[in-house]
Amino acid sequence: MSYPRSMTGFGRGDNEVANHTWSVEIKSVNHRFFDIKIKMPRQLFALEDRIKKEISQSFSRGHVDVIITSSGTMEAGSHLEVDHNLASQYKKCLVELSDHLDLACEPTALLKLISSYPQVIRTIDDEADADTLWQQLQPAIAKACATSLAMRIQEGSNLKKDMLERLDIFAATVEAIKEKTPELLALRTSSLEEKLTKRLDGVDIDPARLAQEVVILADKADVTEELVRLASHISQFRTFLEADEATGRRLDFLLQEFLREINTLASKISTSSVAHQTVELKNEMEKIREQVQNLE
Repeated sequence: MSYPRSMTGFGRGDNEVANHTWSVEIKSVNHRFFDIKIKMPRQLFALEDRIKKEISQSFSRGHVDVIITSSGTMEAGSHLEVDHNLASQYKKCLVELSDHLDLACEPTALLKLISSYPQVIRTIDDEADADTLWQQLQPAIAKACATSLAMRIQEGSNLKKDMLERLDIFAATVEAIKEKTPELLALRTSSLEEKLTKRLDGVDIDPARLAQEVVILADKADVTEELVRLASHISQFRTFLEADEATGRRLDFLLQEFLREINTLASKISTSSVAHQTVELKNEMEKIREQVQNLE
């Protein structure tokens, strides 16, 4: 299983062809989307789309820096080329100067002089065609992606272990609140009855109506629905962590729902013990969120 994966990783790959070596380094960090930056020699510019497509097979999210370098001698070599137009212009100027100064212009000496001028005879590097370059470069990219992927999978496994441990603590706290709920509701009901009785002392009111109002007010403090939804979210979170696909965004969204239920729960029950437990829930949730933000 290759998921969950961390978005943090490093990989390097080399491929040697004759006396030339291509080296590729890939560094990745967390990012909301897939963002790739490539630094490479000029002769590889035509391969940029192929390089991105190759790397995107290993990455679906994160900021990825790719550095491609080369060393040694390219097989393509170089050749000499004559700039005939420039040579003709030099000859015209020299003949004109020779005639003006009434000097003899010997052809061999003239040829030697013209050929010594800059850019008349120049060296041209032969560039390999795009397919040949890709055949040389692709193995280095594949190796860099593979080593980076191995690191991200290992890091993802560590993050998963930490999050599951924190999720167990979170679930245990939710269960503790659930166990207290009947007692808390009974205390809430008793407290409301006592307060209403004092406030309505001497007021003629139907006992049945009073009991009904107490039930309505007490019901507003019932957190059963929030606890059920939190239990469902915890189950979903575990399912996403076990999925063999990138689920970082879904986990991040799910944590927003965690926070919504915790806030509602805290507003409904204001006892000190539950207030302390909701703080614990938020604390564990934030620690989980920090880890989720590193997942692909």
